[in-house]
Amino acid sequence: MPNVLVLGGRAPVALDHARRFAAQGWRVVIADSVSCGLSGWSRAVAATARLAPPRHAPAQFVRDLNAVIARERIDLVVPTCEEVFFLSRYRSALPAACRVAVDDFDKLRLLHSKWEFTKQAAGCAPDSAVVRNLEQAREWAGGRPLVLKPEFSRFGVHVRIYPQGMPADAAPLPAMGAWVAQEYCAGTELCSYSVADQGVLTAHALYRPVHRLHRSSSYYFEPHASEPIQRFVADLVARLRFTGQISFDWIDMGDGTPRVLECNPRATSGLHLFGAQDAVPAALNGAVQPCVSPRGGARMLGPVMYTAGLAQALAAGTLGGWRRDARRAADVLSAPSDNLPLAGAVLDMAWFARTALARRCTLREAATSDIEWDGEELA
Repeated sequence: MPNVLVLGGRAPVALDHARRFAAQGWRVVIADSVSCGLSGWSRAVAATARLAPPRHAPAQFVRDLNAVIARERIDLVVPTCEEVFFLSRYRSALPAACRVAVDDFDKLRLLHSKWEFTKQAAGCAPDSAVVRNLEQAREWAGGRPLVLKPEFSRFGVHVRIYPQGMPADAAPLPAMGAWVAQEYCAGTELCSYSVADQGVLTAHALYRPVHRLHRSSSYYFEPHASEPIQRFVADLVARLRFTGQISFDWIDMGDGTPRVLECNPRATSGLHLFGAQDAVPAALNGAVQPCVSPRGGARMLGPVMYTAGLAQALAAGTLGGWRRDARRAADVLSAPSDNLPLAGAVLDMAWFARTALARRCTLREAATSDIEWDGEELA
């Protein structure tokens, strides 16, 4: 039986990976540097391990990884969150015999940069520019609608959207390095998740984020199809000879040419659309195969849909639509005979809340600050 080590156990996509690998005959080990009951408590998981935080203690992170790989006889390492950047940077310090589903660090940096990526997506990305302050952004926009975001960021944090143009009283930009000013595009939001190996697209899913936490992460994933988007992803991974997981955010303006807004070279929620027997594990393990597409229906993060989602629907007067959507989607956290991850998620949230109070930071910062990478040099 082959052994897989799934990193980022705090994330729902890690639980999804664990269940699918286990269903297809793999022994699954989960590791993270924070509480990870969400995935670690699943019946699909044989063992868990605690790692040093890669952002704050990279050398110990590598030592911990090597120890887990040796102890658990790991054949494949699959990251899920932003630990992918540290894993890629220090790949050479891990056993050569163990497959690590990541690409070269310089390639990941290029894709993670919201400015450098626009050069790779020429012709499909909105008009963009690098700015250092609000005055430069205002001058570049010339009154046009625009979006402002840090060159390195995640989950829509710090993003500013000005669909009517920048107001005169817009707050100055925080000192966060370079910012990207981007033409505002109105249309249908879409998100894609793909797996590639040596430039060959081996798995691909696309969804509409129907319900989301304001302008941040989605918790409801409606399957969608777009030949232009799949063709763009296949062409890009072929040109870069990319290996690993890669995700994109899109706007479909209805003119036949979807605009790609940014790239996340890691796992995202499109993974949830694949079924238990879909060959995503084989794709991550480098199998030569036709591109796998999901065949199921909508998915959701049930606890969020029934709490924050319900509150948002009541406030917006859209309870009927919320009810219809909730009934036709499957929860990605609970599963028949595997409900402990729900309790594990509560434990994780308590851990993050306690950490946020101790550090006087937001809940999101407590949940991701140990793995975030914002373009800085890594020793």
